[in-house]
Amino acid sequence: MIFLCDKTKLQDSISIGQKAITGKTTMPILEGIYIEATQNTVTLIGSDKDVSIETKMEADVLEAGKIVVDAKIFGEIIRKLPNSEVRIETLENNGIQITCEKSVFNLIYMNADEFPSLPNINENMILTVPQSLLKNMIKGTSFAIAQDETRPILQGILFEVKDSYLNLVALDGYRLALRSELVETTNAISAVIPGKTLNEVAKILDDNEDKVNITFTPNHILFNLGQTKVISRLLEGEFIKYNSLLPQEYKLLITVNKQELQNGIERASLMAKEGNSNLIKLDIEEDNMIITSNSQLGKVREEVSINLQGEQVQIAFNSKYLLDVLKNMDQDEVVMELTSSISPCVIKNKESSNCKYLVLPVRLVK
Repeated sequence: MIFLCDKTKLQDSISIGQKAITGKTTMPILEGIYIEATQNTVTLIGSDKDVSIETKMEADVLEAGKIVVDAKIFGEIIRKLPNSEVRIETLENNGIQITCEKSVFNLIYMNADEFPSLPNINENMILTVPQSLLKNMIKGTSFAIAQDETRPILQGILFEVKDSYLNLVALDGYRLALRSELVETTNAISAVIPGKTLNEVAKILDDNEDKVNITFTPNHILFNLGQTKVISRLLEGEFIKYNSLLPQEYKLLITVNKQELQNGIERASLMAKEGNSNLIKLDIEEDNMIITSNSQLGKVREEVSINLQGEQVQIAFNSKYLLDVLKNMDQDEVVMELTSSISPCVIKNKESSNCKYLVLPVRLVK
């Protein structure tokens, strides 16, 4: 195998493929990146068996071939080379030579035939969405994925297409995040994708209107971004029926400026670090919300102007959960729906129905 390519393009391609390589494997071959050169195209693949990422780039291929090299050291070498043309060629005795200007590296490679082949997925188009939209939806839900490994299904995000809407849902027992967007499809889909997969997909997606094509099989999902494909296994099991967790009625409705509320909670949370509970108390009055937090460090009082419909109430929350929600909302005004000091709080954008967040309160000891 011999090919010549631009150093920056190669570095970018390695970086994309490496996102699938976790290093937590008993198979040495999976610590490597698969490289195949054919007809002026070089294909790189990284995999941990659960997730595989394939990306292609243009190159001047003088001799076709395929190898697997240790992803970490190969990535480091390419990153530190001058910004110039790189020549990669295989030598005898399982070695490759990497040449760039006056730098020459020799590296051992592994047998490419031992690298696991990608699942064969028939790309009969199921769903096409803009990259920026999907990136935003993942970012707006992935923070609510469960970290607890005892319920593996909650370490994933529900990917649901229903009634021409794409819904992404994550929940961890303390909060729920739901993002919905209209999509052009009549198909119905329900699958649970590992959260770590979607977080890596979000890093590859661009902030533009270019399309990503998504294909499902019973066991896998494929994201096709043109030069790059991400294939992930799906999580097995039934996701919680999230609609039954969202209250249909409420007794108080609070309208508040999102940034003012976020700033007030961020300042109050400085005193709430004690014991990891991040506890803040909200006194909801007619025109104001008083945010307080007391700890051994001291105490804080913040006041935010609100519009309240309904009775006054006192309620407490883990400030981190509220901040995670507010940081992922992009409208100036948000609405909070409450019923009592011990019932869930639902937070939505005032002007659009593209997201719903549910946060459970913390019971206050009287």
